Amino acid sequence: MNRFRFTKSYNSLFLYFLTFLISLPAISQVTPSAPTIQAPSGQAPQGNTQQTGPRSTTTGNPQGNAQGNPNAPQSGNQQNGQQPGNQQGNQQGNDSQSNDKSKNAANQNGQNGDQNTDQSKVNTSTSTSLTPEQQEKEAFRQKIYGYSIFANKNLDPIPDLQVATPTNYVVGPGDELNIYIYNYAESTYEGVVNKDGNILIPRVGPVQVAGRTIEEIRKILIDKFAKFVPGLLGSGGTTARTKLMVTLGNIRSVKVFVTGEVINPGTYEVSSLSSAFNALYQAGGPNEIGSFRDVRVVRAGKVVSHMDIYDYLVNGKIEGDIRVQDNDNIVVGYYLKRAEITGMVKRPGIYELKTEEKLGDVIKYSGGFQDKAYRERLKIQRITSKERKLLDVSESEYENFEIATGDSINVGTVLDRYENIVTIEGAVMRPGDFSLDSSPTLKKLIENAQGLREDAFAGRINVLRTRDDLTLQSIPMNYVDLINNVVPDLILTRLDQVIVPSKFDMAESAYVSVEGEVNNTKIGINEGKFPYTSEMTLEDALVQAGGLRESAYTSEVEVVRRKRNGVAGTANAQISEVFKFDLNRDLSLGAKATNFRLLPFDQIIVRKSPNYVEQQTVFVEGEVLVTGPYTIINKNDKISDIIKRSGGLTELAYPEGATLLRRTIVRDLEEPTDFEQAEITENSIKKGTILGDVPNVKEEKIGIVLKNILKNPGSFEDLIVQEGDIIRIPKRLETVQVAGSVLYPTTVKYGKGMSFTDYISQSGGFTVQSLRKSSYIKYPNGNIDRTRRFLFFNVYPKVEPGSEIFVPVRAAPGLNTQQAISTATGLLSSVMGLIVTVLAFRSIR
Repeated sequence: MNRFRFTKSYNSLFLYFLTFLISLPAISQVTPSAPTIQAPSGQAPQGNTQQTGPRSTTTGNPQGNAQGNPNAPQSGNQQNGQQPGNQQGNQQGNDSQSNDKSKNAANQNGQNGDQNTDQSKVNTSTSTSLTPEQQEKEAFRQKIYGYSIFANKNLDPIPDLQVATPTNYVVGPGDELNIYIYNYAESTYEGVVNKDGNILIPRVGPVQVAGRTIEEIRKILIDKFAKFVPGLLGSGGTTARTKLMVTLGNIRSVKVFVTGEVINPGTYEVSSLSSAFNALYQAGGPNEIGSFRDVRVVRAGKVVSHMDIYDYLVNGKIEGDIRVQDNDNIVVGYYLKRAEITGMVKRPGIYELKTEEKLGDVIKYSGGFQDKAYRERLKIQRITSKERKLLDVSESEYENFEIATGDSINVGTVLDRYENIVTIEGAVMRPGDFSLDSSPTLKKLIENAQGLREDAFAGRINVLRTRDDLTLQSIPMNYVDLINNVVPDLILTRLDQVIVPSKFDMAESAYVSVEGEVNNTKIGINEGKFPYTSEMTLEDALVQAGGLRESAYTSEVEVVRRKRNGVAGTANAQISEVFKFDLNRDLSLGAKATNFRLLPFDQIIVRKSPNYVEQQTVFVEGEVLVTGPYTIINKNDKISDIIKRSGGLTELAYPEGATLLRRTIVRDLEEPTDFEQAEITENSIKKGTILGDVPNVKEEKIGIVLKNILKNPGSFEDLIVQEGDIIRIPKRLETVQVAGSVLYPTTVKYGKGMSFTDYISQSGGFTVQSLRKSSYIKYPNGNIDRTRRFLFFNVYPKVEPGSEIFVPVRAAPGLNTQQAISTATGLLSSVMGLIVTVLAFRSIR
């Protein structure tokens, strides 16, 4: 029984354990992770920060210690890398004081917890992503002049404590003083100012030093030590032989309050060497509604200093930046007047103004105008109690114009135009734009352009003037009359455009053309046209065209000239003249024709010599003694001549199958001709290198009877060869190919004495669809012969080796109306007969 109970309880525990294991992933997701706290950049780290040594610490915003929890442990020293020994010394000396300060700061900042957290995130660069509202607030703050200096973590205005002791430094409780006596008598004393403001010195006793400067303390100590240290006081007009010097050791830290419209208001512990600006920097500076122009330092309930941060930004100094003392309150109030300036200024942004400052001060704070700024007038948008208002302010009013808070000043760009420009172009030495101030008249403008060119047409200078309605007015001027004082000088106005025409521009561009057999290497550029020059001769034009080609027909070089004085209105009026010249290869003419003067638009034609023919080639392939290309010697060379030059046929040649392959270019009259491609194709045909199907190339196989040609050279069958022809002579053929509508298309061995039908039979014979009467045969030389009809019989052609027999398929004829009715009736009769047969068979059974 006990064992049963134990087993039952064991099973229950196992179920609980199994349930716990299944729930582990869900529990791990619910368990919160420890929050990560990052110190905001761009300002002093929050928390306890070491400043000067083991006794100098700074208590920042309590957000650095568990978000304002007064009982949270302070970890500022650990964040700043302070040595363990310094931590212990700091804790022993300031433990209770630091706890009190942390509690006060936490209680004070607890009221603004959410707001300060948000401002701290926005003011500094953190890894936390900002909400859209925070991003909008940050973008607005960036436009405020002066905000960036507090958000810049690289500024670091915290004072360096490794400096000489300031003589005006006011000593307070916690400061360590080092007293040195040297020269005639020497001794050293160290001491810390206690809470009562005294420093204890052996043999001297307590000395009240709190609230006094270093220089005042030095004088007091000289008076104290003079009683037992000789030589501290001079006598008889001589200086003291013993010197006394007071320096600072470890300095105290003071607690200041930064309140008002700042990014992180709170209590801060800074070194006693820090100024009010240092404390304000640690608090993040003024926020988006805080004032940069009047930061007050309140001490013991009284305002002891006013700071203008713009003085630091513009001039690099602040008059009211005093050293802070314990319990000082730095107060940042609301701004009273602020304006935004945008556009063509060097530093656009939002600027805070004092009551007496004007529009000129805003421009000064923004860095002044950019180079292309429109300075004559500014547009200012002002917000009134009801609506917006637009103000125009001229340049003379900038220094006295009152700015209202919320004003938006926009500085535009100067117009892309000139107020005093005139232009001259054409036949002058220096065309271009000129100042109207230095060129007020037409004569002065031409003089400043260094005068007219030699080709200037001075009788008609045109001045284009732009009227007030933007229409153009043309003013013609005769410059010859102008310089002779026949007409008065023309007074120019802004945007006047003076055009001096050139004589060359007013004349038609003349040329001569050279066509035909000349070496014009620029034919694709000048199209055979050359500029005409005065006294130009025929020889000059031919030289410009590159001279004559080898194929030139020099006996008749023609010059075609336009007829300029023909009789008008007659049907046979002469429109051109032709001059013919017998030209030598050195481009010289006969004595009478030499130096023939050309006129504009003359056309020179150099024709091709009628007896000049470039080498032409035909090709022989197959069963000849020597294959390859052969040049045509005579224009009437025939096939037999080429075969003879190739050495004749070999023993294996089959002359009955010889063919002549000829390729020609076919030009489409409806489409443009690509002359470059046509030339390439034509050269390929001439060289016999063309392969495959090429567009616009017609290939013809001409059937020749080579046996008859060789037997009777020069006969009718002996064709004249052309350039690019290919003569193919195959080997002896021993087969016949049968194709088309036969039972088994195949290749049959040639047999002497076999007829057309014998080869059909060896291919299985005709089919039902064979169209026997249209059968034909193709011979090896390309000739074709058909089947003929005699009475009711088919007369088939003769078969030779290498032939191809083709039997076409009979096409099914279309049925007319009578045939269709007849076919339908036959089918219906067949169906009815089948039905009657089935019924009869069933009745018999």
